[in-house]
Formats: sequence, structure tokens, C-alpha cells
Amino acid sequence: MLVSNNSYVPPKYFILNGIPGLERVHVWISLPFCTMYIISLLGNLGLVYLIHHEESLHHPMYFFLAMLSLVDLFTCTTTLPNALCIFWFNLKEINFNACLVQMFFVHGFTGVESGVLMLMALDRYVAICYPLRYATILTNPIIAKAGLVTFLRGALLMIPFPFLVKRLPFCQSNIISHTYCDHMSVVKLSCASIKVNVIYGLVVALLIGVFDISCISVSYTMILRAVVSLSSADARQKAFSTCTAHISAIIVTYVPAFFTFFTHRFGGHTIPSSLHIIVANLYLLLPPALNPIVYGVKTKQIRDNVIKLLQGEKGASTQDK
Repeated sequence: MLVSNNSYVPPKYFILNGIPGLERVHVWISLPFCTMYIISLLGNLGLVYLIHHEESLHHPMYFFLAMLSLVDLFTCTTTLPNALCIFWFNLKEINFNACLVQMFFVHGFTGVESGVLMLMALDRYVAICYPLRYATILTNPIIAKAGLVTFLRGALLMIPFPFLVKRLPFCQSNIISHTYCDHMSVVKLSCASIKVNVIYGLVVALLIGVFDISCISVSYTMILRAVVSLSSADARQKAFSTCTAHISAIIVTYVPAFFTFFTHRFGGHTIPSSLHIIVANLYLLLPPALNPIVYGVKTKQIRDNVIKLLQGEKGASTQDK
């Protein structure tokens, strides 16, 4: 907002416009979004409870899975309730500072999620390549420190984003064509150069995305070499089956993430904004909704403990009657 003599004050609020061009079907779009959010809440809370409750799941792999579930819960909760308010009640205003806070948490939690997926790949690498030393390498203090470092990395790298946005002048529109305050969607409203914001965004993408994917790729290359060298076909199948759920989580997380990242920077005029916004929301919703299901189906220990827990509750309710 222009005041005088090229001085600016930040706007008091932004307007989150939802999905432009699809306003008439906002209510219908909200139904699968809301369903996925409910599945995310129930699935991830249930998974965290199960890992905490069952001592047989007190192993590094499941501790990392509990971290992923908690991060997924926070990630979708930072955006989905706000999006539903837009779809259902047409509540589009968001305070400028609240927008910056949401931006920080959205990008911070997605950065932490990427880090946790990398830690889970390292966990599988140690479990398959060094099975006899697995428990001594990945001790509880090491797991806690790794989780803390991953969280701090995500938080510290995202702190500059709100300040980089706050320094920009917004002298034109305050309407954001999105359902939440994404960094690039906000800075594109500025009437000044956003070069610094774009460069820092690329630096963060390199420090988090490229680094994590490189670690994951190296881990699975070593895992593949170790599995192929096994003499027994059953042993090879058993070893690799422990990785299938994690590979599924990687695909579900990184495919929409890459689509969102590259379309923001290189495909803004060729890809419809409505498709970009829908994929950006799925990027935050699909992993939290699908990860508990995938791990529940693919991981025998989790599946067996869920059945055991349900049978225990059924038996208890029968005794009460």
C-alpha cells in the first residue's frame, strides 16, 4: 500500500480467493478435501497412539514413523481448516501477520517432513546393511537428536521467509489466488523486485529437497546392492518388502512437491492456476491421508497390532455386557 514519497505500509489483510474459476464448485471440492482431512486426523493419531501403546513397536523404524505422523498432522492442520472456511463460509480474509505465520508453518513442516523421510531411508539402510549393529547404531538418544536436528533445520531455514516478505511493498492487489499463504503466491503480489525471495527459495530447496533426495537415493542404492547380493530369494523379498511402504510415502510426497515447485517458477503461464492450486493442496493432504493406510497395509507388525488392539477392545466390551 502506497503512503507517500515512495514509502509503503504492509496491507492489513489479504484475500485468499480459493480456486479461481471453480468458485461454483467450491462446496463439491471441499468434500474430498474434508474426507482426506478426517482420514488424516484419525489415521495419524491412531498410528501415534498405537506406537506409543504397543511395546513391540518401540523400535527405530516406528519411532521415525511416529515423527512422520505428527508432522503430517501439523502440516495439513495449518491449511485445511482455513481452506474449508473459504469453501463453506466464503471467509476469505486473513490478517497480514497471520498470513506470514501460516506461510512459516506450511513451509517449515513440509521441510521437516522431507527430513523425516530422509531419516527413515537411513533407518532402512542401517537395518538391511548392518542388521547386527542396528540396535546399537540407532539408539533412542540418537533418534531423538536426529529428530531435533531435522526440526531445527526446517524451522531455521524458514524463519527468513516472513521477513523477506514483510520488506516487500504491496501497492496493488491484495488478492491471493490460493487457499493458503504460499510464499511464491504472496510475493507475486508485490510491486517490487522479488529476486531475493526467489533466490532464497531456490537455496532452501537445494539445502532441504536436493540434499534429502540425494541421501535417500544413496541409501536405496546401497540397500539394492545389499539385497541383490543375498543368496536366498525369500531373504531378498523379505528385505525389500520392509522398504515398500517408505518408497510409497516418498512418491506420494515428492511428486506433487516437485510439480508445485516447478510450476510456480517455470510453468506459471502454461499450466492452469486451478490445477496448480489443487495439486498444491493435495501435496499437503495426500501424504497425511495415505501414509497411515499404506503403512497399515504394508507393515505386518502394525497390521497385527491393530487387529490385536481391536480384538482386545471387543473382548473388553463383551465382558462388560
